[in-house]
Amino acid sequence: MARLIYSLVLILAQPLIWLRLLWRARKQPAYLHHIGERYGFYPGTVPQKLFWLHAVSVGETRAAEPLIRALLDGFPEHSVLMTHTTPTGRDTGEELITRYGPRLTQAYLPYDLPGACRRFFSHFAPVCGVLMETEIWPNLIASAKRNAVPMLLANARLSERSKTGYRRFSSLIEPATASLVIAAQTAADAKRLEEIGARRVHVFGNLKFDVTPSPEKQRLGGEWRKALGDRRVWLAASTREGEEALILDAFARTSAIEAIDPPILLVLVPRHPQRFDEVAAMIEARNLRFCRRGKGEFPDAKTRVWLGDSMGEMPAYYTAADIALIGGTLLPFGGQNLIEAAACACPTLVGTHTFNFAQAAEDAVVRGAARRVSDADDAAREALRLLDDDAALSAMREASALFAREHRGATEKTVELIRNQETGDRCRETENSCDLRSEKNL
Repeated sequence: MARLIYSLVLILAQPLIWLRLLWRARKQPAYLHHIGERYGFYPGTVPQKLFWLHAVSVGETRAAEPLIRALLDGFPEHSVLMTHTTPTGRDTGEELITRYGPRLTQAYLPYDLPGACRRFFSHFAPVCGVLMETEIWPNLIASAKRNAVPMLLANARLSERSKTGYRRFSSLIEPATASLVIAAQTAADAKRLEEIGARRVHVFGNLKFDVTPSPEKQRLGGEWRKALGDRRVWLAASTREGEEALILDAFARTSAIEAIDPPILLVLVPRHPQRFDEVAAMIEARNLRFCRRGKGEFPDAKTRVWLGDSMGEMPAYYTAADIALIGGTLLPFGGQNLIEAAACACPTLVGTHTFNFAQAAEDAVVRGAARRVSDADDAAREALRLLDDDAALSAMREASALFAREHRGATEKTVELIRNQETGDRCRETENSCDLRSEKNL
C-alpha cells in the first residue's frame, strides 16, 4: 500500500517535474535531451550479458570508474551500462566511454514510476544492477526483484540526517533496503543502513580511494605549476552556492593586510558549470584581476584569481596547487570529495560541514593530510600560514599520498561481491566468514 501511494504521488507530481526540467534547462539545455529515456523508452539493441551501474552525477560517475574498469577487465564477455540522472553525470560518463570503448554504454535512469521501471528492465535485462552511494528507489528495486535481477548498493553511505528522513517512510524504504546487498563505506554507514531496514551489509571502504588521477591531467597540472614559477597557489575546489563570495571576500581581506610578493594566486573552481558566469561576475564585482581557464587564459604576474571554469580537470588543479580548500564544507552542503586531492598529494583544508565524507575527512585530519577551519577567514589565515611554511606543506603532502594509498582496495571486494551474488543467502548465514563489518577490512 505504501508503494502504491508513493507511485500515485509521483504520477501526480509529473507536471512539477517537467517545470523543474524546464527551469534547469535555462542554464543547461541538455536537461531537455533524451526525455524518452526518463520514462523508460530506449533506442537500439542491447548486449546479452550486461552489468548495469547507476551513477547519479559527476561525483558518483568518477567514483564508479575503478569498478567499471574492473568489471570490463574481469568479465570480458560482458558489457556495462551506466545510467545517470544529470547531464553533467552523462558528460562525465561519455569521457569514460571514450576511454574504455564500445563495451561501455550509457542512458538516463527512468523516473521511479512503475511503468518506466518495467520498460527499463524489459529493454536492458541486466544480469546484475549496482546503485552507487545512496540511491534507494522503491519501484526500481521492486521491479528488479520481479525480474530476478540481483541488486547491490555500492560505496554506500548514509548520514544521520538522511537516516532520520528515511525512517519517516519506513514502510516504503525498509522493503527496498532489505532487497539490497550493500557494500558500505564505513562501519557507521553500515549501522545506519541497518537501522533503515538493510539486512545484508558489508564494510568495504570507499571506492574513491581506488580512482587513479589521470596522468594526462597531472602532467597538465605540472606544466601549470612550472609556468607559475614561485607563485604560491591556493585552490578553492568544487565550491558551492554562497561559498565563493565568502572565499573571495576573505581572500581580498587577507591580500590587503599582507604584503606578499609574489602575490598568492587564488584558483577558484565552482562545482557546477551552470554557475561559471555567475562566479565570474562575483570576481569582477570585487575588482580582482582574473582570467578564465574556459577561455584558454592563463594567469600573468598581475592576475589575482584564476577561474577554473572547465570540466574534468580537477587532477590538474590539485597538482598545480600548494594547498586546497574543499568546497561544500564551509556551508552545510556536506562537503565534496577530498580523496581526489589526497590522491594527487595535495594538502587540504576542510570546514565544519563534512557529513558526506565524515570518516574520510576525520581520518585525513588525524593523519595530517588535512586541517580543519571554522570559516572562510580562518581558511584564508590557515592557507597563508601554510604557504609560508615549506616544511609543514611538505609533511602534509607526504601524509596525503600515504593516506590515499592506505585506504585502497574497495573495488576488488565489491567485484567479488558482484561475482558471488548467487551465494548471498549463504553469506548472510555464515557470519564468521562473510560478515565484513570491521574496520580491519578497510
